[in-house]
Amino acid sequence: MHPSTRDAVLIVNPTAGGGRRVRQLDDARRIFREAGIETELQQTTAPGEATILARRAVQDSRQMAIVCGGDGTVNEAVNGLACSEVPLAVLPSGTANVLAKELGLPWNLPRAAARIARAPYRRIALGLAIPEKSSGEPRYFLSLAGAGADGALVSAVRPEIKLKAGILAYWQEGFRQLSRYQFPLFRTMMADGPIDASMVVVGRTKNYGGPFKITTEADLLRPEFELAFVTTRSAWRYIAYLPLLWAGKLRGARHVRFFKASSLHCASTTSSQVLIQVDGEPAGCLPVEFRIVPDALTLAIPDSV
Repeated sequence: MHPSTRDAVLIVNPTAGGGRRVRQLDDARRIFREAGIETELQQTTAPGEATILARRAVQDSRQMAIVCGGDGTVNEAVNGLACSEVPLAVLPSGTANVLAKELGLPWNLPRAAARIARAPYRRIALGLAIPEKSSGEPRYFLSLAGAGADGALVSAVRPEIKLKAGILAYWQEGFRQLSRYQFPLFRTMMADGPIDASMVVVGRTKNYGGPFKITTEADLLRPEFELAFVTTRSAWRYIAYLPLLWAGKLRGARHVRFFKASSLHCASTTSSQVLIQVDGEPAGCLPVEFRIVPDALTLAIPDSV
């Protein structure tokens, strides 16, 4: 933590993860206060509001933005802070919170606050997804993005079900998608050449969601993606990947390929709509370009990472 940090805005999604961790906020704020950091609590009341609050923190020259929420809330804040000098810190909440897992933060908010209070700042790259204009706006992402099967899954999970069931909502919808989704192939282009895939994961983090890790050679401190392509259209093959995913052995599986790149373009080759996701939230449909934006965000990263 930079010794001059004394003033922070604490952006909280009170409904993230069913609101179960918000009760620990007073203790977390006390930990920050004891470290010399005063936090101004600002709660979101609607989707997209964390972006507005983060942009306001930039305009007001706040010394830090601390976000307590899930992947979606963190992503909103990232889009308000991107390419500014205001540092981001994360208090874990929400359904999954891939970034908190990547940073090794405990899910107990006071303990996480203690680690954040002494964490150094690092300047990192962000991913940027630029979809078809008619389907969505360009969106920065910190952890991961994807197109194809996982985009369809994320888009199909209803927010009210996710709020009640948490990660189980994704499992339920995932099994439903296996019997309904057609796994259309789409064309991806990168420096190493074209690949036709039914899913691509664009990773900035090793963690993917829940207990899973897919892009295990991704590194937040490197300005590049690790890309995981699945080139089969077989639902049965996807089912066969589940135990490999649990065991951390997806790398090397048949019809799964990994590459490092700083950009990727994806476009449909059929009339089928192919959806995309960014940090676990729906983000439009193909065509899309994913690119690395270097030196785009200041992040509080505990020393153990």
